[in-house]
Amino acid sequence: MNSVDRDQLKKMLQADILEKKARVSELLQHEMLDEDGYPTDEALEAIEIWHWDDAKGWFEFINSIWHLKSWGWSEGEAEHDYRKDEKVYQYHISTAGWSGNESIIHAMQKNDWMWHMNWVQSRRGGHYIFELKTFEDEE
Repeated sequence: MNSVDRDQLKKMLQADILEKKARVSELLQHEMLDEDGYPTDEALEAIEIWHWDDAKGWFEFINSIWHLKSWGWSEGEAEHDYRKDEKVYQYHISTAGWSGNESIIHAMQKNDWMWHMNWVQSRRGGHYIFELKTFEDEE
């Protein structure tokens, strides 16, 4: 790939990032939960298109609309499973079988980049473990 192709690709990627961030910003102006506490279509779309460079913000947003947080959401620093003396920031979330939380998980799975970079484990009963991945600008 020559430098012109790389420059064009970089411009396309930057345009895509700006477009998605603008759309998420627009979606966040709407109500995120309906009158029964279920996530709105706008909330689910925001989860689906949230850009991978803001995983922390993604989880903060999801936490803000998660039902039964006191029972089904915990997060914090933990020991890495196999890297000695390394810490990771983990999210343990459980749907509690509530269909609103299940729809949030489904929207999360549609965000391929976020799901594959942060998902660690799923267990029967709607329990999920994620590890926060963040990336610094390498330029």
